[in-house]
Formats: sequence, structure tokens, C-alpha cells
Amino acid sequence: MDRNMLIKSEGGPLMAEKFNDLAVDIINFEREHQMIDNEIAYGSQLTVERIHDIKSQASEEEESLIRRFMQSQG
Repeated sequence: MDRNMLIKSEGGPLMAEKFNDLAVDIINFEREHQMIDNEIAYGSQLTVERIHDIKSQASEEEESLIRRFMQSQG
């Protein structure tokens, strides 16, 4: 199954090419844990603005911080 198909809007799947793997993981994590970008930012020690940017492009260090936080949430 295409990972990008896991992201859906009320109208159906969003355009997959706009999302990188981390963005898909963040969005699915937020849905599963009923979190918002602010909570991801606080937990990963990044700014909300940076979380928004990361959904477009993340550095390796930022990806590591976010993934570590998501893993700590079970």
C-alpha cells in the first residue's frame, strides 16, 4: 500500500507528491495520538513554524528529534 494514501482529507486522499516520508509519519502520528503541531513541536523541542516547514523539508537532525519524540509516545 502506498504510504501517502494513509493521509486523507474529508474529500479523499491528498496529493501524495506534496509529502515526504516524515510529513506522512507526523500527520498519521498526530491523527493516531490526537495531537496537533504545537504538541509535536513542544515534545521534540522545535518551533511550531519549523514543524510546518519540516512537513516540506527536514534536516537529518530535525527528523531524528521528531522521530525520537514520536517513539517515546508509544
